[in-house]
Amino acid sequence: MTDSSKGKLVRDLALYTGARLGLIAVVAAVIFFGAMLFGVQIPLLVAMVFALVVAFPLSIVLFKSLRIRVNEDIAAVDEQRRVARADLNSRLRGE
Repeated sequence: MTDSSKGKLVRDLALYTGARLGLIAVVAAVIFFGAMLFGVQIPLLVAMVFALVVAFPLSIVLFKSLRIRVNEDIAAVDEQRRVARADLNSRLRGE
């Protein structure tokens, strides 16, 4: 297993996670401050819960390319693990 594959997976996963968390923060801010514009007080916690509900499906659409990259990176790391395991098993059998 190469370190570059793992590093790429970690980088892409951190980027995807950060993008999703950022989207939640933006949606929560829009809900919280948007309600203030209409003179309605919404607790921050309630705005954050609604932001979670809205942002998760929205992130699937908005960050599709990032999600695909993460999935491809996971598949590459899994393939490398499978090959390494098969190599180890063959060496243990004396082949």
